[in-house]
Amino acid sequence: MVYLSLFAVAFGAATLLPLGSEALFLYDIEQGYSFFLLWLFASVGNTLGSMVNYWLGLKGEAYLERKGHLSTQKMDKAKGFFDKFGGMTLLLSWAPIIGDPLTFVAGVLRYNFKWFVLIVFVAKATRYAVIGFLLQSLSV
Repeated sequence: MVYLSLFAVAFGAATLLPLGSEALFLYDIEQGYSFFLLWLFASVGNTLGSMVNYWLGLKGEAYLERKGHLSTQKMDKAKGFFDKFGGMTLLLSWAPIIGDPLTFVAGVLRYNFKWFVLIVFVAKATRYAVIGFLLQSLSV
């Protein structure tokens, strides 16, 4: 149940919902659960949540602009950033504030989905690994 809870929180945290999964991840490590399984469930859940953002970008840009939830100016700025640096910008998909919009913009731009999944998984999995290893190295 611990792993599924972490999966759900990591999934939600990767969408546009204001959630964070790192604290639960660290707590579960401290409780002695399998680091590998925690890392796997968090990484997969977070990647799948980013795939939701991709789909929303793919299907919902025009709708969100019509409803006033998305400004053309902000989208143009995000598209310019993505166009300038390419798909490797998705390596920042783990970052707070900018990560979720980047995955949304990838959908709007119809970035290659296979590359999207690969790059986002690498970014998310690396973040959880680094956080976990830092915790373990700081714990004496």
